[in-house]
Amino acid sequence: MSARYAAGSLPEPDTWSLEKHLEACTPCATTVSRAVGATGGATAVLAEIRGSVLLAIAEAEAHEAAGAAHHPSPSLNRRLGRTLWAAGPALRGSWVVALLLVCAAAAGLAYGAGFDGARPLLLALAPVLPLAGVALSYGPHADPMYEISATTPSGGLRLLLTRAAAVLGVSLPLLTAVGAFLPGPPGMPGAAAWLLPALALALGALALGSYVGCRTATGIVAAGWTFAVLLPVFSVPGDGGGDSGDGRTLPVTALAEQLAQYLSGVSVQGGWAVAAALCAGVLALRRHSFDFSPGSGRGLRFDRLENL
Repeated sequence: MSARYAAGSLPEPDTWSLEKHLEACTPCATTVSRAVGATGGATAVLAEIRGSVLLAIAEAEAHEAAGAAHHPSPSLNRRLGRTLWAAGPALRGSWVVALLLVCAAAAGLAYGAGFDGARPLLLALAPVLPLAGVALSYGPHADPMYEISATTPSGGLRLLLTRAAAVLGVSLPLLTAVGAFLPGPPGMPGAAAWLLPALALALGALALGSYVGCRTATGIVAAGWTFAVLLPVFSVPGDGGGDSGDGRTLPVTALAEQLAQYLSGVSVQGGWAVAAALCAGVLALRRHSFDFSPGSGRGLRFDRLENL
């Protein structure tokens, strides 16, 4: 039967039965394969098909190599698209514009208007600006595809940390560079003194976000930092740190001294490092709070909180 099948003389119903049998019988499949290979016609047909396939592959590779010199490869475009998506809505929206406007305004006040409080103001706002980017990076209020992305293997805390790192990677170098070029009153902390506090505040917001949602948590942390810095400053009855009446509007010297208490010194920075480590530990323990599972209801509570 295998010889008749190889020669093409086997009746069609028998051919169908044989081919169905070969799907489950390895010895018979081997026998029929040898019989087909022994016929010269089948060998020639297979060789022709193999040559056509190899020629088509070679032509496709040559065409792709020629087009790669003029256009980006599809894989590169896909990687860029995935990177932009992973960076989050904050880096694609108005947050970057607002960050650039804050830096430009600080430089304009310092060098254009001669305002010596530009650097203290920037250092006071610098730890809060990344928090705004983190708030706009994750959650149903910021991402229209939140439910879909949160259920993927790369969703949840992993996606949140990726987007938070992207926000910090943009804001930290930019604000530090601008702060380094701004003049300030004596006793001001260094331009990079706010980096560790900003990291601790960001981790604190993420850890608190595992309980109340990212947007609410970043608002609480930002308000706490703002009140801690500005309330003692404006409670000072007088300040001689401003020129041309600036001291009556903004106590520059008092603000610089208050920032020095929060940012300067080895012990202060060590305290911020400990706080960052504790917040990171809480975030690790609460990592499953950011998972989204419609079937179990996990993540639905945060959706309601974030949409308030």
